[in-house]
Amino acid sequence: MLAIFGKSVAQAPEQLSAACGDHGEGGNGGGSPDLVSSFRESYPEAVVFQAGEAAIAYSHERQALLKPRTFAVADDIFCVFEGILENLTSLKQQYGLSKVANEVLIVIEAYRNLRDRAPYPTDHMIREWKGHFAFVLFDNTTQRVLVSADCQGKVSLFWGVTSEGSLVFSDDFDVLKNGCFKSSSPFPPGCFFSSEQGLQSFDHPLNEVKASPRGKGKDGVKFEVDRPEQPVGDGPGWASAF
Repeated sequence: MLAIFGKSVAQAPEQLSAACGDHGEGGNGGGSPDLVSSFRESYPEAVVFQAGEAAIAYSHERQALLKPRTFAVADDIFCVFEGILENLTSLKQQYGLSKVANEVLIVIEAYRNLRDRAPYPTDHMIREWKGHFAFVLFDNTTQRVLVSADCQGKVSLFWGVTSEGSLVFSDDFDVLKNGCFKSSSPFPPGCFFSSEQGLQSFDHPLNEVKASPRGKGKDGVKFEVDRPEQPVGDGPGWASAF
């Protein structure tokens, strides 16, 4: 999968943008058209959808058996989903969908319910989904973006920023790096990014997501949920006293 969003649609986190560095060194640093071309070269059967400053591409080529890619458009909401939801049946009942509805339709309906009625926060919605997944959703009507990956990181998802400032998501690191070079980074598991709320953890919604360098010899930024160490008592019964 590949998704590209111009600056007017989604602003990349400052730490990710700062990691752009010199795009001309070791990579072509191309913009959105170059990324789409690179994706089509790697996946000749790819289908590309473009809406203004947003573009989404996907292909069934080289997909894993337990990580199928699905795509759907409903009411000008575009979504590409990779993976499997283990509680699909209960989610279909919850959102009043037919028995033939699949994961990508669940995501669209859940988002639409959140957008129109806002019965609960975004983190609550995604936390209900059990399984291994990554998805990118774009609402062309409201120009909103919503992206997330499961807590275990079972489905690979990467993101980066092009030289022109576009925010890019892909499950293919090589394609992403052709256009984003030094900013190319793993998307943090258990988190979501939205054009309104930025990057947050849905698994630990009260904890901040912090960025740090990926380490020696690696470009990009590593985003992790800040989890302060719990105090340790003198005996095994310390925690039960509170």
